[in-house]
Amino acid sequence: MHTAMLSKTHFNGYDVINVNNGPWRVCTHHDRLGSFGSREEAMAFAASLPAYQERTAMKAQPAAVAKAKPAEAHKEAPKAKSKAKK
Repeated sequence: MHTAMLSKTHFNGYDVINVNNGPWRVCTHHDRLGSFGSREEAMAFAASLPAYQERTAMKAQPAAVAKAKPAEAHKEAPKAKSKAKK
């Protein structure tokens, strides 16, 4: 029976992961940002990224605000007049 070998480090808000001595991956919870041949390269890449924080703004809004009508900016723009002569 084969068992998977997992090495995982959390750095600057990102996960640096290695599975079965394969490539090192820099990930967020939802995205894989890069794949590298060595742990040092992956850690340097994670260090160069801005600090990652999970966004939860949508969950914090009250239900009344979330159901509000869109702003006036979303209305249809006036149509351009055709310059073609008939």
